[in-house]
Amino acid sequence: MTRSALAFATFACLALAACHRGPQPPGDTGVCYHMAKLVGDTPTYNVVARGVPDMEHCAADLEGMRIRFLGLGGNVTDIVGAYQGSFLFLGSEGVFTADSFQGPRYPFLVHVGDQLVPPGSAPTQ
Repeated sequence: MTRSALAFATFACLALAACHRGPQPPGDTGVCYHMAKLVGDTPTYNVVARGVPDMEHCAADLEGMRIRFLGLGGNVTDIVGAYQGSFLFLGSEGVFTADSFQGPRYPFLVHVGDQLVPPGSAPTQ
């Protein structure tokens, strides 16, 4: 009887841990957000732009914000944004996207000079 109780408790803990997804990005249509801070699992989102047609334009708006902050003497090189239920992670390497904050991140746009372009579309030299 003790073994089955221990097995049930272990299964229950694993099930609860799997349900914990961390912070969720806002899903508002056409709104681009910057995730300002993360306290525990509660993020603060600031609207960067409304009426944004797609994730590429949101990434460009966030990249512009990131570069302006760096130009003003800021030292934060990596920022996090959100667009319609997806996270955007911006840094010097480019833009990565993910469905969850802790989940795998996939290349979305890369830097070629001062432009962001889809991976694989950059000319080879």
